[in-house]
Amino acid sequence: MATEFTLNNSEEFQKMISDKDFRISQAIVTTILNNLATKKKYIHVLSISCLEENATYDITLEKKHFVDTLEENLKYYIEHELYEDCTKIVQAINKLKETPITPPKTTPKKNGKSKTIRN
Repeated sequence: MATEFTLNNSEEFQKMISDKDFRISQAIVTTILNNLATKKKYIHVLSISCLEENATYDITLEKKHFVDTLEENLKYYIEHELYEDCTKIVQAINKLKETPITPPKTTPKKNGKSKTIRN
């Protein structure tokens, strides 16, 4: 499940990103760790609700970027001295690197259209 941030406007979210707000990193890492075994190509990571704009921005992450994203966020966990979480992140990175992401197979249909089969 994605983490939701309710803010006054999108500028507040931009400031959170600029300030490297650790809550964003936590939300991203937690969502990835909870979806390691997913067969989905994309996962919903964050929802940003902006009150003044009456808008919600949904941020998704493609599974093939899990490793890079975890590696990028690991340094923030180290800075916050959350070493038990660092261990979980490193274990997840290693597991993901051992398990290649296979693209869906397509098989021809009788009517000439292809059908995607997800493993």
